[in-house]
Amino acid sequence: MAALLGRDDQALSRVPDQARHPWLSVATQRFGQTTALSQLLLGATLGFGMTFWDAFLALTIGAVLLNAVAITVGVIGQREGLSTAILSRWTGFGHAGSAVLGLIIALSCTGWFGVQTGLAGMTLATVAGVLPAPVWSLLFGVVVTVIAAYGVRWMAWTAYVAVPAFLLLLGWLVLTNVHDVGAALSGPAPGPSIGMLTAITLVTGSFIVGAAIAPDMTRFNRNERDVIKQTVLGITLGEWVISLAGVLLARGLGTTDVMGVISASGGWIGALIVVTAVLKINDWNLYSASLGLVNFFDAVFALRISRVQVTVIVGCAGSVLAAAGIVHQFSHFLVLLGVVFPPVAGIMIAEYFVVRRWRNEIISTRPYVPRSAPSWVPATVVIWPASAVAGEFLAFGQSSVNSLVLAFALYVCAGRLDLLRMRTRRATNRKVAEEAAVA
Repeated sequence: MAALLGRDDQALSRVPDQARHPWLSVATQRFGQTTALSQLLLGATLGFGMTFWDAFLALTIGAVLLNAVAITVGVIGQREGLSTAILSRWTGFGHAGSAVLGLIIALSCTGWFGVQTGLAGMTLATVAGVLPAPVWSLLFGVVVTVIAAYGVRWMAWTAYVAVPAFLLLLGWLVLTNVHDVGAALSGPAPGPSIGMLTAITLVTGSFIVGAAIAPDMTRFNRNERDVIKQTVLGITLGEWVISLAGVLLARGLGTTDVMGVISASGGWIGALIVVTAVLKINDWNLYSASLGLVNFFDAVFALRISRVQVTVIVGCAGSVLAAAGIVHQFSHFLVLLGVVFPPVAGIMIAEYFVVRRWRNEIISTRPYVPRSAPSWVPATVVIWPASAVAGEFLAFGQSSVNSLVLAFALYVCAGRLDLLRMRTRRATNRKVAEEAAVA
C-alpha cells in the first residue's frame, strides 16, 4: 500500500527529466484515447450521411484542427512539466480560475468514466449471461481504478495490450460485415445528407476536451519533437483508422447502429471489442479527473491529498453511479460541459506565447514551481464564459474553433490594454516541487 500511495506522478509539481517517458510510450496512450467507441460511432454517423471521400475530408480537416490545439497546448505542458489544472495558474487563470478548471475537468472526466463503465458493464452482462449489468460495471470500474491508481506506467502497459487487440478485433468486424468494399467507397450516402461544416464540428467536438487538457499527458514527453510526433500519430491515425472503419460499416450495412453490429458479431468477440475500446480511454478519464481534484483541494483549501487516494475514491464513486444507471441521465450535461474547454486552450496559448505576463515566472523557477500565483484574473472571468457562449451561438464557422479563437483574441486584447494587472497573489507551497526535482 505504501508503494501505491507513493505513485503520485507529480500531481502538484513538475515532472523531472528522469521521470519522462519515451515518445512511443506516450504515443500509444494517445492513440488509445482516440481508438475509442466514440470515434467508431462518429465515423458511422458521417458515413451514413456523406460519401466516403467527403467523410475522409471532414475527418482530415478535423484532425488538423485538433492536432493544432493539442500540439500547441501540449508543448506548454512538455516544457513546464505540469498538469493542465496546475499549469493554468500561470497561464491566465490564477489560483481561483485553476480551481474552477480543475473541478470542471474532474466532473467531465468522471462523468464520461461512469458512462463508459456502464456501457462495458451492460455488454459484459449480455455476453456472460451471469451476474447483472450493475455488478459487471462495478467490477470493470474497479479494474480501471486500480490501473489508474498505479499511474502512467501501468496505463502505458494497458495501452500496449488493449490498442493492438482493439485494432485486430475492429479489423475482423469490418472484414466480416462489409462484403463490397468498392460499393462502400464509391456509392452515395445511405441516409440524410450531412453538410461539411456540420461534419467538421462533429469531428472536432469528439476530442476537443482531450486536446485542451493535453498537458496532463505531454508533461511526460522528453522534448517538443516527441509532443508533435505522438500527437500527430495518435490523433490523425485515430481519426483515419477508427472513424473510417465506422464510415465503412455504416455505408456497407446502411445503418449507424454500430453497437448493434458489435452485439451481433457474436459472444465474447463483441464484448472484447467494447472492453478493449473502453479500457484504454477510461483509465485516462479517471487519471485526469484525479489531477483536477488534487489541484482543486490544493487551490481552495490548501489541502494536499494523494492522487492515488483521490483516484480510488473517484473511481469507486463513478463505478457506483454507473452501476446505478444514474450517470447516463447526465450525458447531455456532460456534452454541454465540453463547450468550456476550447476557450481554456485559447487563453493558455495566448498567455504563454503572446501576452507572456506570467511566463517568466514559470520559466525562471524551473525545476520548481513559482513561489506564488495570481489569486484570480478578472479579465479571464469574463473572457472564458463569454467565449464559450459566443462560440456556440455564432451563426458562422465551427463552434469549438470560434470559441477558442475568440478567447485567444480577447485575452491578447486584454493584455495589450493592460487589463491583466493583478494586486493580490497567493503563495505556493514549494515542498512538493522540491521533492519532484530529486525524484
